[in-house]
Amino acid sequence: MNNKKIGDHYENIACQFLINQGLILIEQNSHYRIGEIDLIMQDKKCLVFIEVRYRKNANFGPAEMTVTPNKQSKIKQAAQSWMLSKNLNIEATEFRFDVFAITGEKQQWIINAF
Repeated sequence: MNNKKIGDHYENIACQFLINQGLILIEQNSHYRIGEIDLIMQDKKCLVFIEVRYRKNANFGPAEMTVTPNKQSKIKQAAQSWMLSKNLNIEATEFRFDVFAITGEKQQWIINAF
């Protein structure tokens, strides 16, 4: 499998897990000049921008550690672009940034990760 197919596979695993937790999928793989948002979901009244990360093993650290400050900044800017494209008032919209990390067989959903 190429990297795109691997990424899609693990995004689908994360998406299904989160749907089972009660979140509602709004959009998947939203691309912007600054970056991409893997999953955009609704958790009650809160918009959730989710970064999905996968590592085959923890030899070089767990998957969640790959969401660097630079990556976080790009995700935040992409989320802002998405909200503006939907005419949402950023100041009046409740939102958060989660990470869904898969390292080997271990899955971790980090709510309000950054």
